[in-house]
Amino acid sequence: AELRRSGVLWWARPDSKTQVTCEYRMQKGACVPLRVHTIVISAQHSEDVSIEQLRSDLMEHVVKSVVPHQYLDDKTVYHIQPSGKFVIGGPQGDAGLTGRKIIVDTYGGWGAHGGGAFSGKDFSKVDRSAAYAARW
Repeated sequence: AELRRSGVLWWARPDSKTQVTCEYRMQKGACVPLRVHTIVISAQHSEDVSIEQLRSDLMEHVVKSVVPHQYLDDKTVYHIQPSGKFVIGGPQGDAGLTGRKIIVDTYGGWGAHGGGAFSGKDFSKVDRSAAYAARW
């Protein structure tokens, strides 16, 4: 929101989704991050921005500014705006419903959870499709 409000990402609109997949190792009973495996970012945007500029801006102003550089390597996979245009956002673009099995559907209580559910989401939503693909 800060980059949108400041005008740095002038094209950004309020709706966005991110997913960061990390690789860990166990060390004395604690999970220690090794590297970032995959980053997915989908950002609602103005019609007036090209997908190329959007991807470049997100990489420069979000990924490189937020993720510590030691966790990014030449094997890190980036999916920046993978479905292309995302002009319609909010309730008009995604009328997701409250789910009942969010912990079972995701991490089984092993990791923190933001509270979102899969019920009512279409297959293009990365949280739903990634969780189902991981089971398959």
